[in-house]
Amino acid sequence: MLIPQVVLDTNVIIAGLRSQRGSAFRLLTLVGTASFDIHLSVPLVLEYQEALSRETSNLYIGAKEVDDFIEFHCLVATKHQIFFLWRPYLRDPKDDMVLELAVTAGCDSAVTYNTRDFVGIEKFGINVITPAELLKNIGALQ
Repeated sequence: MLIPQVVLDTNVIIAGLRSQRGSAFRLLTLVGTASFDIHLSVPLVLEYQEALSRETSNLYIGAKEVDDFIEFHCLVATKHQIFFLWRPYLRDPKDDMVLELAVTAGCDSAVTYNTRDFVGIEKFGINVITPAELLKNIGALQ
């Protein structure tokens, strides 16, 4: 079986660090375990950092742990430079950033809670799935 190649939308990261319950948290605990591969770009890492710093008071980890979290993801992810922009394709430019990375990386899926915001990316051969759907696909849904 091939290892799923995914891009995690920022809302999945935020949800997983707000609560230690739920599919987003479970998904984050599997990052780096070869259950699936994550892909990152500099713009997405900067988006993660900005969103997490804005949400620090709502997270179960502190600012230092946020830095460690980002560093770990950068360590285990496959990193990509984006040379071709598809903008504007989606309603939100930050979602376009996820799409561009997924296309560049040849990902199977974009993992998000805002699936309606990614309507149409199937044209690029990319599925839009929720964290629970990814967990189910890899046999990790409890």
